[in-house]
Formats: sequence, structure tokens, C-alpha cells
Amino acid sequence: MIKYLVRRTLGWLLMIVIATNLTYFLAWAFLDPRSNYVGRRPPLSPEAIHNLLVPRNLSDEVPLLQRWWNWFSGILFRWDWGVSPVGQSINDQISYRMWISAELVLGATIIAAVIGIALGVYTASRQYKLADRIGQATSIITMNINIVVAALGIVLLAIGFNELVGTRVFFVTGSGSKDVSGFFPFIIDKLQHITLPTIALVIVGYAQYHFLQRSLLLDNIKADYVRTARAKGLTKPQAVRKHALRPSLIPVATQLAFTIPAVFTGAILTESIFGWNGMGKYFVDTIAKNDIHGVVAIAAFGAVLTAIGAILADIAVVVLDPRVRVS
Repeated sequence: MIKYLVRRTLGWLLMIVIATNLTYFLAWAFLDPRSNYVGRRPPLSPEAIHNLLVPRNLSDEVPLLQRWWNWFSGILFRWDWGVSPVGQSINDQISYRMWISAELVLGATIIAAVIGIALGVYTASRQYKLADRIGQATSIITMNINIVVAALGIVLLAIGFNELVGTRVFFVTGSGSKDVSGFFPFIIDKLQHITLPTIALVIVGYAQYHFLQRSLLLDNIKADYVRTARAKGLTKPQAVRKHALRPSLIPVATQLAFTIPAVFTGAILTESIFGWNGMGKYFVDTIAKNDIHGVVAIAAFGAVLTAIGAILADIAVVVLDPRVRVS
């Protein structure tokens, strides 16, 4: 198993390096850092723009291969991903924003997966009964709700609730308040900020796990080995729990593992609506500001997290299915 994971990790590492460098050249083909200084009042002279861009390795007057080597050697020898056109450190931006996105989307993803899997098991065990039909109808509705609609609706409900109780229970913008000291005040403040966007993401996200788990479990319930277990005296819940549930969890666990990149790149619309300065909002800002180094860094971190998700998916398959053995 260890040799297999090492081999897989090295293979993914090679692909990450190739994809990141390819992204660098593509970014230079479509983005122009010089455009950030066009139309300023008072206007900057070409010499002034040149003097700003050259130290940041963002001048198109420098040969592309030289720009690439300056950027790549900085990462290779100093782990320096460069600076933005306005001089911000890409390392600082990524290290700060990735955890903001993680604390929002990671919790929402776990809650959505737990609810979806539990609902899938519950409805599959009661196929075509009232509970199953209500669960399917609710999931179909929530799955087709746009995240913008869900977020704005939750914001309006929260504002109404705050007015009803006469105090601010929920915050509709920001990831936290300033100058909050103490462990419990910090936890309470964080919950007040994170509750609304988490609910919005869970509402629109749990249905995919619900339908996938329900469909897979129904297939396994009808399998011969489950029927044999029933014939030997097990009740339907016992047969589902002991024999049908584990193999039906394998594809769900694989899908959940591959959501890791989305956890750290964040939910772009959700972060914009609730005012969270996470990776999703940062991605939009880098495109809008022609921030080549920022775009490439986001692509690289997304590739790394995709590799982590793939390796975790392999581990999940081995854990859930004892028939799988890695040579």
C-alpha cells in the first residue's frame, strides 16, 4: 500500500508541475498586467509602468522564457509564488484565504454529505413509501434552487429573525468580527457569521449525495448476497446495514474525496454574497486584475488538492471494500 501511494504521489506531482507551467504560459497569452495601469488619472508614463512591472516579473517587454524562469526558479528555490501587479505577495494571499474558504465550505460539505447519505439510506429502505416520495420531492426542489436565490432568501429570513428578537443573532456579511477576545466569545462570533452561508450551501448541496446514495443502495439491496442474508433470517434493516451499505458507500466516498478542491477554492457566489474574502472571491479578483501569478497559484493549489482527493478516494475504496487489494 505504501509503495502504491508513493508511486501515485510521484505521478501526480509530475502532472501538477506540467499543468502549472502550462497554466503560466496560457495566463500570459490571455492576461495583460499592463492594462491595470491604463486609464489612470493622472496617467502613468510608459517608463513608470515599466519600472513598476519589471521588478514584479510582470513586464511583457521581458522575454517570456526569462519571465518563466524567474517565476519558476523563485518557486523551486524559495517557494515564492511572486507578487500581484499591485505588489501583494501571492504566498500571503493564498495562505490567508484558503483557510477562510476551508472553514466555510469544509463544514458545509461534511454536513451536506452526512444529511444526504442518511437521507439516501432512509428513503432507499422505504422505497415508494410516503417518506421516500417526500424526500425525493424535497431534494429535487432544493437541487434546482440557485445558490444566489438560496443565499438571498436566507439573508432576508435572518434579518427578519434579528428584528423579531430585537438583537443581532446572525451576521449576514463577513467571516468574523474584529477585536473579539476570549475563546468562547470567538466561537460564538464565528458561529454567528458562519451559520447562514453554511445553511445556504447545505440546502443546495445535500441532494446530490441523497440521490446517489439512494440509487446505489437500491441496487445493492436487490443483489443476490443481500437476498441470501434475508433468507438466513436477517431483517431488512440488518441486511442493509451489514451487507448492502458498505459497497454502496464506495462511489459516494469517491465523489466526496474529489470535492476537496472545491473546499479550498471556495464557493464564488456564496463568498461574494456573504462578504467572505476566501479563495473563490480571490479567484474572481485575480482574473479581473490580470494577476497572472495569482491565477497560476490558484490553479496549482487546485491541482494539488485534486491529487489529494484522488489518493484519498483510493484509500476509501480499500477501506470500504476488503476485496480490493493493491499489489
